[in-house]
Amino acid sequence: MITSRPTLFVPHGSPMFALEPGAAGSALAAVARRIERPRAIVVVSPHWETAVPTVGSATRLDTLHDFTGFDPRLYDIRYPATGCPEAARQVVDALQAAGLPAELDPERGLDHGAWVPLRLMYPDADVPIVPLSLQHAGGPRHAWRVGQAMADLARRAGFIVVGSGNITHNLDDWRQARMGAARGITDTTPPYVRRFADWVHGRLSLRSDGDLFDYRAIEASGRRAHPRDEHLLPLFTALGAAGPDARPVAFHRGVSEHVLAMDGYEFH
Repeated sequence: MITSRPTLFVPHGSPMFALEPGAAGSALAAVARRIERPRAIVVVSPHWETAVPTVGSATRLDTLHDFTGFDPRLYDIRYPATGCPEAARQVVDALQAAGLPAELDPERGLDHGAWVPLRLMYPDADVPIVPLSLQHAGGPRHAWRVGQAMADLARRAGFIVVGSGNITHNLDDWRQARMGAARGITDTTPPYVRRFADWVHGRLSLRSDGDLFDYRAIEASGRRAHPRDEHLLPLFTALGAAGPDARPVAFHRGVSEHVLAMDGYEFH
């Protein structure tokens, strides 16, 4: 039996995180060094949305530069990751066994929500990657169910399930913060950013999953933290894959670019 590894929720910030990794980037690298090398990584990014769970099965994964208006150096970055069709098939089988309609995509590459954090964790691109799409319409409970379907792969098959996103993600506030910073305003972090990050941390510590599922109704800062919650849903997939007795550990907590809470969690 292969030793179980934690599931992860990792921050990916804005695309500039690839060039300016800072403390969060160092924390990601440290996590990868601590974890026994996996057979494959299943990564869920908010930048790939489909109607049903879809699993990338390409042997070579193109680096997708799915953003505009950023530093030109970003568009020259390539992350030469390999896929694993056999592992992708196992993920589809696990999802289908749990009653979820799942499909294979033999051409999908890695969007920046996937390659930016994985490049910081495994810079040599020497671990096979299996991309998995997100279903925004299903909300937190569906995202959790997707993770739950992969729990056995995480426990026994040597996979790591990685949800990539951000604990807060409000693009309007991010744009306002950038404009404020350009005018020399040094602190443009709205109070809700740390408030919501602290609330999530507290609920994870208590394993109050029901509160987390209903965060938009329960926590006053939830809707502003996530006007559209695709960047939080991968957290629920990681949580579901970890199993009901998993212990969450924050490997990093902090704010980037004024409004992006970059908290990352291991679920042991």
